[in-house]
Amino acid sequence: MEEEKVILVNELDEPIGLMPKLEAHQKAILHRAFSIFILNDKKEMMLQQRAQHKYHSPLLWTNTCCSHQRQGETNIQAGNRRLFEEMGFKTEIKELFHFIYKAPFDNGLTEHELDHVMIGYYNEAPIINPDEVENWKWMKIEEVKNDMQIHPEIYTVWFKIIFDEFYHFLEDHTI
Repeated sequence: MEEEKVILVNELDEPIGLMPKLEAHQKAILHRAFSIFILNDKKEMMLQQRAQHKYHSPLLWTNTCCSHQRQGETNIQAGNRRLFEEMGFKTEIKELFHFIYKAPFDNGLTEHELDHVMIGYYNEAPIINPDEVENWKWMKIEEVKNDMQIHPEIYTVWFKIIFDEFYHFLEDHTI
């Protein structure tokens, strides 16, 4: 099976090429990505714990779903595809904003992404894919913020960055 490719972009989110995902992370090349936050009626956020065998950040907690768009996919199409692949459910999602970040990992890889942050609402339990997800839970947004300060080592590097952007977006907007 051919390795998945990511869409390389410039700072204006204009595609400039494709590259195998691992190579993009080894070379810290800017590429398109997305992050989904699923909330429920109690204003809790669905978190996932990454599967134990993941090549980076295994068993760390993160937002509901993160991944990369495929060539020809819209952000929403990619989000819907990956949310179903990882968490086993479908719900309407919408894009809130995008921003660029760079986050190095302990294993020498680096995320350098133009990240499209999306939100959706769902009240049921997911049907997690054990190849992708070890566990999941609901947490109040304020609890996530506080726990991240007390136990930063149990969260993915990118989630700490993206959560901060998401939290400030929520402070400034009614959704």
